[in-house]
Amino acid sequence: MRLIRVIDLLDGRAVHAKGGCRQGYRPLDIAGDTPIHGDPIALARLYTEQCGLDEVYVADLDAISGGREQDAAVCAIAGTGAAVWLDAGVSTIAQARRALDRGVNRVVVGLETMTCFDRLRDITEAATPGSVAFSLDLRNGHPITDSEGLRELRIEVIAARAVEAGAASVIVLDLARVGSDRGIDLGMFETVKRAIPEVTVLAGGGIRGIDDVRHLAELGCDAVLVATALQRPGGADLVRFADSFTRT
Repeated sequence: MRLIRVIDLLDGRAVHAKGGCRQGYRPLDIAGDTPIHGDPIALARLYTEQCGLDEVYVADLDAISGGREQDAAVCAIAGTGAAVWLDAGVSTIAQARRALDRGVNRVVVGLETMTCFDRLRDITEAATPGSVAFSLDLRNGHPITDSEGLRELRIEVIAARAVEAGAASVIVLDLARVGSDRGIDLGMFETVKRAIPEVTVLAGGGIRGIDDVRHLAELGCDAVLVATALQRPGGADLVRFADSFTRT
């Protein structure tokens, strides 16, 4: 079980994401006992130095919403030496290549901004093998997409078709649960994992602590995206538990 730290970027600042209501996100002032003042590089270093985590999921919320890509912040985070998963509203080959040129390791294509599975296939075929992840973006268990055809599909079918299109990993992410302390919908996760047992499956949105990590590991989850639970005092305990649980 791997823990992947999350940095949500909005207008160049690290923000506290909650419930997927991006207009209400505010800069993260403190993580654990450390003042951050919205500095994404300070947050990246805190995760690395105090929590010992070497992977980071960066959500460029400006780019996801159709705005300007936050090149400087993304490049700076990649420059810390962390392995970066970048979610930046990628829906074209050109966008995927720009992301990889910034030094990121994984490009995330989210359901929220994906137009169709053919475009996902184009991206996976043009990118470095294994570098494209698909984010199954949900809100309260329902797909987030402007495509009526995609909206009508069951979530496990969407995940399976993303894998058929070449996605090397799938992230199950319910935005309504982000920062909410509601925990993961374990039944939904299990349904998706059962549909695509051959690929890496990650979970995100609402991770509360050790019990959630334990339950997800028992369901075959390969990694979890964590933000709020790591930003509280004692976040390092969660990291140590995940490491020990994996080794046992």
